[in-house]
Amino acid sequence: MHTIRIIIGSTRPERVGPAVAQWIEEIARPLVEAAGDIQLEVTDLKELGLPFLDEPSPPVFGRYTQPHTLAWADTVAATDGFIFVAPEYNHSYSAVLKNAIDFLNREWHHKPVAFVAYGGHAGGTRATEHLRSVVGELRMYDLSEMVLIPHYWEYLNADGGFGPPDAQRQAAEALVAQIIHWTRVMRRGREELARAPQ
Repeated sequence: MHTIRIIIGSTRPERVGPAVAQWIEEIARPLVEAAGDIQLEVTDLKELGLPFLDEPSPPVFGRYTQPHTLAWADTVAATDGFIFVAPEYNHSYSAVLKNAIDFLNREWHHKPVAFVAYGGHAGGTRATEHLRSVVGELRMYDLSEMVLIPHYWEYLNADGGFGPPDAQRQAAEALVAQIIHWTRVMRRGREELARAPQ
């Protein structure tokens, strides 16, 4: 089985991230089940509770010492593709998401990642621009397919649910189809790299 992980990149009170993540999960679930070889998992960074980066060595060396880092490394290493649900804060993405990314290095390598971003008028565009440069440094493949949700508060239901327009749903379906494809392809590529002479 291949694992695609949705990561909720917001931890502040009254956040919208879980509702957006639930929306993308509901769209992804039937497509993942139809694929037959994909499982979908969700990680909420608020529940994960990583402290501010506290490892004595740079992550590139992989010499992790803290139990929370070792557990996070195992989770990311066992994941084949990612969907980051990212709010836009001050023309960029959240500090908690950057911190979670920066804890690790090789565990992210050669894996596809897609972005579902939300914000004000720009709909998370600047957050995804900054994320692209970071994941590129980690040798991840960022999909051109993305979901951008401007004025996200307009699509919150009275019960806290989230329901953006059809254009976003269509973008989400295209994103999921692509992340399923590249999750398979890049896992084969990683296996070939592992067999190659170092």
